Amino acid sequence: MGDVLSTHLDDARRQHIAEKTGKILTEFLQFYEDQYGVALFNSMRHEIEGTGLPQAQLLWRKVPLDERIVFSGNLFQHQEDSKKWRNRFSLVPHNYGLVLYENKAAYERQVPPRAVINSAGYKILTSVDQYLELIGNSLPGTTAKSGSAPILKCPTQFPLILWHPYARHYYFCMMTEAEQDKWQAVLQDCIRHCNNGIPEDSKVEGPAFTDAIRMYRQSKELYGTWEMLCGNEVQILSNLVMEELGPELKAELGPRLKGKPQERQRQWIQISDAVYHMVYEQAKARFEEVLSKVQQVQPAMQAVIRTDMDQIITSKEHLASKIRAFILPKAEVCVRNHVQPYIPSILEALMVPTSQGFTEVRDVFFKEVTDMNLNVINEGGIDKLGEGGPAQPPRPRPLQYMEKLSRLAYHPLKMQSCYEKMESLRLDGLQQRFDVSSTSVFKQRAQIHMREQMDNAVYTFETLLHQELGKGPTKEELCKSIQRVLERVLKKYDYDSSSVRKRFFREALLQISIPFLLKKLAPTCKSELPRFQELIFEDFARFILVENTYEEVVLQTVMKDILQAVKEAAVQRKHNLYRDSMVMHNSDPNLHLLAEGAPIDWGEEYSNSGGGGSPSPSTPESATLSEKRRRAKQVVSVVQDEEVGLPFEASPESPPPASPDGVTEIRGLLAQGLRPESPPPAGPLLNGAPAGESPQPKAAPEASSPPASPLQHLLPGKAVDLGPPKPSDQETGEQVSSPSSHPALHTTTEDSAGVQTEF
Repeated sequence: MGDVLSTHLDDARRQHIAEKTGKILTEFLQFYEDQYGVALFNSMRHEIEGTGLPQAQLLWRKVPLDERIVFSGNLFQHQEDSKKWRNRFSLVPHNYGLVLYENKAAYERQVPPRAVINSAGYKILTSVDQYLELIGNSLPGTTAKSGSAPILKCPTQFPLILWHPYARHYYFCMMTEAEQDKWQAVLQDCIRHCNNGIPEDSKVEGPAFTDAIRMYRQSKELYGTWEMLCGNEVQILSNLVMEELGPELKAELGPRLKGKPQERQRQWIQISDAVYHMVYEQAKARFEEVLSKVQQVQPAMQAVIRTDMDQIITSKEHLASKIRAFILPKAEVCVRNHVQPYIPSILEALMVPTSQGFTEVRDVFFKEVTDMNLNVINEGGIDKLGEGGPAQPPRPRPLQYMEKLSRLAYHPLKMQSCYEKMESLRLDGLQQRFDVSSTSVFKQRAQIHMREQMDNAVYTFETLLHQELGKGPTKEELCKSIQRVLERVLKKYDYDSSSVRKRFFREALLQISIPFLLKKLAPTCKSELPRFQELIFEDFARFILVENTYEEVVLQTVMKDILQAVKEAAVQRKHNLYRDSMVMHNSDPNLHLLAEGAPIDWGEEYSNSGGGGSPSPSTPESATLSEKRRRAKQVVSVVQDEEVGLPFEASPESPPPASPDGVTEIRGLLAQGLRPESPPPAGPLLNGAPAGESPQPKAAPEASSPPASPLQHLLPGKAVDLGPPKPSDQETGEQVSSPSSHPALHTTTEDSAGVQTEF
């Protein structure tokens, strides 16, 4: 590798790359500084004027679940230096960076990991043929001849390859198709969260950066969605540079690569990765420098905005009126002829898989809570929370269920049935017309919304149930309480998911149509925009930009049609959307007061409690780091034998306990008349994932009328319906929720010499 890099990336070429990168960064960062003032003004104006967004019913976590291991297990990784496959102990922590250790013992001894992979911008490939096709397309003229040895040989039929257009590739393989499916779901979850690398609670820096990216690319006549808008700011900026630099290097160096096609492919991957890291380090330094600069002048800018807010708004409205008078006739014709006829078909293509995904979230949540309720009946109810002797008592199962339920939204296997609904999203025909490079941006955004809504529903449920447990209920009362809380949460979820989906549809339609309109109007309108600059007072030039105001005017021309289309779609009951006229009143005025207290820790509060379920002492502050690592909350683990060899020496996994999975199966079990004195079903209905767990089957379609529940026999008096309530138009209440921030992703990668590199 060293010979390849020293030959093709000598000092002169590295200097050229640095100069080219610096030129691109300088041009972009000027856009960023301009957009920073606009974003700061918009943020402060939003704080003063408020928002018309509907309030949310569900609670949201103010304290994220940081002590969490999403997934762990063993997989085989291909070592590029030795050309061999090695068994690695791998885990995914709460920040979704895949961590690779030499083995599990190295992890327990706190030995530094072999690599930590930030998967932003990567794609998962499940076959070597897919990979070879992408490699061949990335460097023309290097397609291997039939029968020749490929660049990669996999010892099993179940590979997983992480492919990136610029950075290093990672090769893994599994022993079985089931393991491949599990790890594919896990790695896709990592990519989904790492791609969403800009914190959503960033009200100034985030919008300024994304607007600057869009403005820069439009200045290069690049409109439409961009598939590499992935990761944090530095990663996105590196992708932006490589978008221009990559083709130039490929044209220069491609013909100079020597050897067989496979060897030239391998050399190009090494060169591209080395250049990407050079660009990354340079982009990181420059961006941090400019960010520090604008943050230093932010207080002075805020003072001007507070003092002259009314004058700035008046000046902007005057500018907008002049631009509107100029472009409105042309924009309206363009909307009428090229956008309006296609809005219904785009919306329908978005609504079907999205609504199916959110319905699946509802069913998975219902199933998990129902599983827990059945186990509470069979295992003694609330008394189990106080079970245990004086010396390290075993943790009660109801407690285990609540701990695992609280992490349901972060369980990649249980959530997979929800996420995969979006994979059917297609914009056939429309994708080319509107210059949509890929639908992945819409798929991943909808999937992030699903995860957030699931977590909000779970958190609201555990908050309400925790309040009920404080009353010391009997088993019968506890069962009633769980069902009552479940029904309340589902009603709140129905309303919130409707609001989230409608907002997602509006944003997606704008993201598709606005770049298309700007591209159509550019030949006749863009050259005339500079003359409007004289309408902006010099003192306000940092907060009002002609280009931004022009885009806002274009947005207004199509917004009416988009709002009308979404409003009409809400009337179609097949999508389970609330009508815009349905305003939900506050049915739980004190609900949000419950969320103001300390976060609920089911393990600490009830694990060592007595019969009354009183809280146990907190963990001593003197706990060692190794103990904390050992006690980290594990969402799901598929740890295998570390000594297993390739290809077929692995010991077979023991089958997981039988458990009803679909909603219909649960109802069938309930319909059998299960009673307390009856023996429990084969295998407890575990809410968590045992070792070697297989992916959850899809929930069966909902029955129109649920069967009679055995709880009606167990709990005399009021009948209990365990079927998930259907979305209704009943008016209830809501509270404001805001998305939680994502922790900064700080990872390392490993070069062929085993050196850890910050990335």
